[in-house]
Amino acid sequence: MAGLLLLSLTGCWEEDPADMSTSLIPGELEDETAQEEEAEVLLPLSFSLPYDAGKTLDPITCADGMQQVVGSLLYEGLFELDTQLEPQPCLCERYTYDPETFTYVFTLRSGVQFSDGSALTAADVTKALWRAKSSQRYGARLAQMTSAAAGEGTVTVVLAGANTGFPSLLDIPIVKSGTEGELVPVGTGAYYYAQDDAGPCLLANSSWWRGTAQPVERIGLSSAVDRESMLYQFTSHDVQLLTADLTGSDPISATGNVSFQDADTTIFQYLGLNTTREPFNNAAVRRAFSQGVNRAALTSAFLSGHALPAQFPVSPVSPLYPEELEQTYVYDDFAQALGEAVNSRTWTLTLLVNEENSFKVSAAEYLAQTLSASGVTIEVKALPWAEYTAALTAGNFDLYYGEVKLTADWDLRPLLAIGGSLNYGGWASETTNSLLAAYASATDRSTAMEALCRHLQQQAPLIPVCFKSTSVLVQAGVVEGLTPTMTNPFYDLSSCVIHLREG
Repeated sequence: MAGLLLLSLTGCWEEDPADMSTSLIPGELEDETAQEEEAEVLLPLSFSLPYDAGKTLDPITCADGMQQVVGSLLYEGLFELDTQLEPQPCLCERYTYDPETFTYVFTLRSGVQFSDGSALTAADVTKALWRAKSSQRYGARLAQMTSAAAGEGTVTVVLAGANTGFPSLLDIPIVKSGTEGELVPVGTGAYYYAQDDAGPCLLANSSWWRGTAQPVERIGLSSAVDRESMLYQFTSHDVQLLTADLTGSDPISATGNVSFQDADTTIFQYLGLNTTREPFNNAAVRRAFSQGVNRAALTSAFLSGHALPAQFPVSPVSPLYPEELEQTYVYDDFAQALGEAVNSRTWTLTLLVNEENSFKVSAAEYLAQTLSASGVTIEVKALPWAEYTAALTAGNFDLYYGEVKLTADWDLRPLLAIGGSLNYGGWASETTNSLLAAYASATDRSTAMEALCRHLQQQAPLIPVCFKSTSVLVQAGVVEGLTPTMTNPFYDLSSCVIHLREG
């Protein structure tokens, strides 16, 4: 069905998601025959992706979304995150962990070759991890890594402290050592970069270790120097796939037959509370406010369904999410609990939000309206990004609408530990610290996460709202069986079918 799509394109598929925005306005319905004929006409003769020919495709230093999408077909990591945000072995076949010394030993999959025919070695992996540790994109997630050494088909990594979820952080793409300085480093992925008579392209890697067929033998690459030229190529059908975050700022418009498919992410939206002063130094008040958030209504109405309601700071798609602890939203129960907690006192509170994102502003206004009860009035104050972050850093707020991309090991210490880098609300609890440490070292991570979430439910140091999704947009009818994940728009590539027009 034809429609007008307002979207904003991601700066990078995997890391540092930018604020983005969308609305989908259906066009007039056409009869089925006309739609089928239009779909057939729109099928391309070849499948193409946009990329910037003047910028590197090195997945560790590349910061552009176009490059990252192309790179997902060229490069692979030790692990890859699945649709539940769980790590699945990729270039790593198996591993061991010593909890006494915080040491991982990763055994590489045998027989893996780079696209140039050379064998993947432990030295390649070790070099890539050290480069990643010093990079802007991956540096934070590898901050715990104190040592990485290559053995005979193994890579040994020593951490500064316990982290039984560390494999979740190792979807870092590996390139052949010595090629990282080239515009297109050599990888082990399903395709490799080439130039043919038709121009730059990706060609199917016949030595790909998975041994499964790629959906097409050739993928064209169309140079786009900025998002405007990329969008033009998409709307004119020169390229057939883009990635986008559909609930942010700076929207741009595109027309035509477009479909999208969401991928769940670790991007967490929440209400931050200043726990160092009244009224949020009172656990009963914090619990009442958490009880009063209608998460399902908010995500449906203000995030266009591109998010999952969450009562805990771990995604509901994760097997670690304690669904059995969820509480049913009932407004009257919230109003009663809040009334008892404030005990006839009146408060006028300020909720800060970043003004650049209209979706967040609307969500904040909805929360302010629905949480104003029992003598408590909440007023929204939308601030430019610099002023917003300055106020949080200084602690000049009652509440704020926050967003953070959590790591896939679900390490919540930056948000909740004493002195955590994102603990703007000043939450200080030795019990919380102990539970965070217990989770980091737990063999049974589900039980440890449940204990942590039970404690957070009682103390409510912050109020979870949802986990956002990111989207893959394709020309309608072109791609079938696509299973995008947060880190790979082409996850489970062997199940993907690309339909082309016979020419």
